[in-house]
Amino acid sequence: MDARVIIAKLRDEERLSDEEITWFANGLANGGVTDAQAGAFAMAVLLNGLVKEERVALTRAMRDSGQVLQWDLPGPVLDKHSTGGIGDCVSLLLAPAVAVCGGDVPMISGRGLGHTGGTLDKLEAIPGYRCDVSVERLQAITASIGCAIVGASADIAPADKRLYAIRDVSGTVESVDLITASILSKKLAAGLEALVLDVKVGSGAFMKTMEDAEDLAESLVETAHGAGCMTSALITDMSQPLVAAAGNALEVIEVMETLTGSGVTPALWDITCALGGELLALGGLAADAGDGAGRIARALESGAAAEKFGEMVAELGGPLDFVERWPDRLPSAPVVREVPALASGVVRAIDGHALGLAVVELGGGRKREGDRINPSVGLSELAPLGETVSPDVPLALIHAATEEAADAVEQAVRAAFTIGDAHPTIPPLVHRRLR
Repeated sequence: MDARVIIAKLRDEERLSDEEITWFANGLANGGVTDAQAGAFAMAVLLNGLVKEERVALTRAMRDSGQVLQWDLPGPVLDKHSTGGIGDCVSLLLAPAVAVCGGDVPMISGRGLGHTGGTLDKLEAIPGYRCDVSVERLQAITASIGCAIVGASADIAPADKRLYAIRDVSGTVESVDLITASILSKKLAAGLEALVLDVKVGSGAFMKTMEDAEDLAESLVETAHGAGCMTSALITDMSQPLVAAAGNALEVIEVMETLTGSGVTPALWDITCALGGELLALGGLAADAGDGAGRIARALESGAAAEKFGEMVAELGGPLDFVERWPDRLPSAPVVREVPALASGVVRAIDGHALGLAVVELGGGRKREGDRINPSVGLSELAPLGETVSPDVPLALIHAATEEAADAVEQAVRAAFTIGDAHPTIPPLVHRRLR
């Protein structure tokens, strides 16, 4: 086959065969397709789109371009994926809670992207935690304790790794077809039986409008079903941060407070139960999503999920006593500064994107690949929608490495909050379910 012919067919809106798509994906993985050809392919997909059958074929081909895990476990192999948002640390609760309920969760996660934090970056705020383990180690830990949150090895969906990098520099990141194939090829390479998707919508998400979020959610669910994986999606709200913090160690604090019951964040708890309930129902571990949500809640309430989280942290190199001693184990920033409101009023809107960029500017995210992250910096005590603030009631606390770093973001943090007189309408946490 010839990459030029495949690209020309996409350009002219002609259907590609499964064989052509598989050939191209293998060429991405083995270098047979050049960067220029990969960029032209991505641009043609962005401009003309793929039909359902092509999208399924691309997802399968990228999944099969590397190792696809095989399992022999007593429970169903389950996972969750979020499209990303500010203060979204659900995975750290959901994986151990689902494991307590009888699921096996080999969660292959990612690092921060743009203004949003990454699950792996949050976990690496825990001293010693290692995300870069072999496939064999991932399988051993999952079989032993029921869950492991790690990064993708080079053997998982190498075609996607190549195309992802090309999209980033070719102006094609926004393609729903390519987003769908990218997300699902990595997730399905883990050998999943069921998957739940958390598609975020709002100022702190990549999808700012409900229309865009619905398009992506429908594409993901339809394609996953076509590739043979039971899947549902929840479109959830990101018009404000999910927890009152943004930054790696600061979000782990929110997780640990909720896991241990010392300071439960209601929105984090509710979203975890909703997503976990869907997943248990898909995996046959609950009668329906409501029953599953109750089981997840009991795993959290009993402390069993916290114990399971501690086992996972220890298996992946973190402190053996992390659940008992987490306040002493997490790093803290030397500078903590209040950001007071300039006038009294009610928080009417929050620009989550701006808050995420402020965390990146503090050093809590990457401006370019390879940047080192400072896990201690970020924002905490973020005022929620509807909160009454004044010059005496701060909008947030900045955690910074230096006073100069705090100076650099203070105005941007303050400007991210719209203050007015009337109380806003608070959106529901879950907007829609797709199955």
